[in-house]
Amino acid sequence: MMGFINSLFNVGGRRDLQGPLAITVKAYAAAVGLWVLWETTFARVDALAATAVFLCLILPPSFIMVRASPSASETKVPWSDWILVGVSLVTSVYFIFQIEVIATRISLFLPLTTVQMVAALAIVLLALEITRRTVGLFLMLIVVAFTAYNLFGHLLSGPLGHGYISLNHFLDVNVFTGDGLFGVPVRVAATYVFLFVMFGTFLEKAGGGEFFFRIAAAIAGRSHGGPAKIAVISSALFGTMSGSPTSDVVTTGSITIPMMKRLNYSPRLASAVEVAASTGGSILPPVMGSAAFIMAEYTGISYINIVVASIIPAILYYACIMMQVHLRSERLALTGLSRDEVPPLWTTLREGWVYIVPLVVLVVALVQGYSPTRVAVFATVSVVVASWFRAGYRLGPTGIYEGLSATTIRMLGVTGACAAAGLVIGGITMTGLAMKFSYITFALAGDNMAIALLLSGAVTILLGLGMPTPSAYVLAAVLIGPTLVNEFQIPLLNAHLFLMYFAVLSAMTPPVAVAAYAAAAISDANPIGIALSACKLALAAFVLPFAFVYAPSILAPDLEWNTIIQITTVCLGTVFLAVGAEGFLRRKLGRGERALIFVGGLMMFTPSYVVSMIGIAMAAPVVYFVLARTRKVGTLESVEP
Repeated sequence: MMGFINSLFNVGGRRDLQGPLAITVKAYAAAVGLWVLWETTFARVDALAATAVFLCLILPPSFIMVRASPSASETKVPWSDWILVGVSLVTSVYFIFQIEVIATRISLFLPLTTVQMVAALAIVLLALEITRRTVGLFLMLIVVAFTAYNLFGHLLSGPLGHGYISLNHFLDVNVFTGDGLFGVPVRVAATYVFLFVMFGTFLEKAGGGEFFFRIAAAIAGRSHGGPAKIAVISSALFGTMSGSPTSDVVTTGSITIPMMKRLNYSPRLASAVEVAASTGGSILPPVMGSAAFIMAEYTGISYINIVVASIIPAILYYACIMMQVHLRSERLALTGLSRDEVPPLWTTLREGWVYIVPLVVLVVALVQGYSPTRVAVFATVSVVVASWFRAGYRLGPTGIYEGLSATTIRMLGVTGACAAAGLVIGGITMTGLAMKFSYITFALAGDNMAIALLLSGAVTILLGLGMPTPSAYVLAAVLIGPTLVNEFQIPLLNAHLFLMYFAVLSAMTPPVAVAAYAAAAISDANPIGIALSACKLALAAFVLPFAFVYAPSILAPDLEWNTIIQITTVCLGTVFLAVGAEGFLRRKLGRGERALIFVGGLMMFTPSYVVSMIGIAMAAPVVYFVLARTRKVGTLESVEP
């Protein structure tokens, strides 16, 4: 059974090309990176045309760089893949040369020609195949299921049935309009996401990742659980740049996980800390992840407003993780690094202060109201300039060429997932499935908002199993978003941030936690065990989204008393949740003590002041008496966390 489940989420993996082919692909990828820079900053290209060209440029190298299965050759491209490369080249050339016709034709008014039908069918099938290779069979099957519903849903009776949709109609909407394959997800991938991935790539090549790690080590290295706190801080700093939990785990985890294991952390705990911290990078300003850019484009809410609203929740998320890591380390008597292993903070800042400049440029540009596209360009240019002040890390022509190439190659998997999400959006638009889903959800929840939110969070996590955060968010936004906004009158920003948080959490939620599987490859621990422990460490993230609805002031803070009270109760609730989840506060807590603290913390996320006060009255006295009567102790426990 597990073998079948694993096969649904297996990806082909990247080829390690050699010789002239590697040189050719790298040059092509760098050229695509230059084209994206030109198109997003200087050119005035129709949005549909630019999106179509980008996808067409990405498809051919995808079949060269990504293997068809894990067992395929890592160095040689088989003849079957060369056929797909040829088909994608022909199809891409057709769409690029016909882009003016595509951008100006009236959809569903002019019938598709035979050539247009063949080209449209080919690019849809190519997108499905690259989705299978880069994300897994599971997401591809989801898209196929939605496609089958589009084409055969007229045979269904009841509320899920819809009118007849021909193949011509399906391809016309999904390929020749901005509602399907060339829709919002790929458009965002071709602009904001590409440029911010470029920023993260250049920062990594300039030595920024090493600097962030040294800063984290200098700040928290010697305290209880120092290595784990280093992992939390460094993963947060790198994660907000990369916006990808899996990429963050692979990059920072390759350093932090072995370091924690060396200092008596179990492989499972070391991996769980890294997974929980890396997952939070997608919700941490100032960059956040690609889902935030899609949210801005889809909802029309400005990106800076999303960033500002996310500041307090992100701080609470990481505060909860840091507190649980500290309490867990005290319980297990896990000490920090030795004095010799911790770099001096002042020396680290003096040597690497230039890496702070790009972050300042990024934040200032956002505050000044520049578009996310220009912000990413400014930040990337500042990275290149900053690198010139660090010997051994200067980015010259060769470094810039390598960075452009690496960015395009990193975007292959993201683009495939976004194309698949676009097909789902197109199908949902045609059939009105979002409204039908709203009807079903409303029927199950009635007028009970709490039940509706619980259902929405659970469905979002289920939709996100095994797929990237952007795809999970898009599916949730089009299926669930209208219900929360229209039926329950939840503000647009609050509703979509609620969904985005649960989409992010799907990266570490069992049974298919892609970030946990990435960590398992480093630590040799059980990925399901890692995922369960990571969810416990990130417990606040499962509760915080409900505060977006019941304590909305944390998203739009001001100096009114109502806001101050709401933020204070949510912060206290987060602290009590962390203590209750760990069951330790200078000593092991009894079941009754733990239950009072945990339940009291949950009650502080409710909109009722009375309930919040009861929660404080339950939890605060227990915490006070435990701290007052217990000396600070820690005993090494052999239990697996």
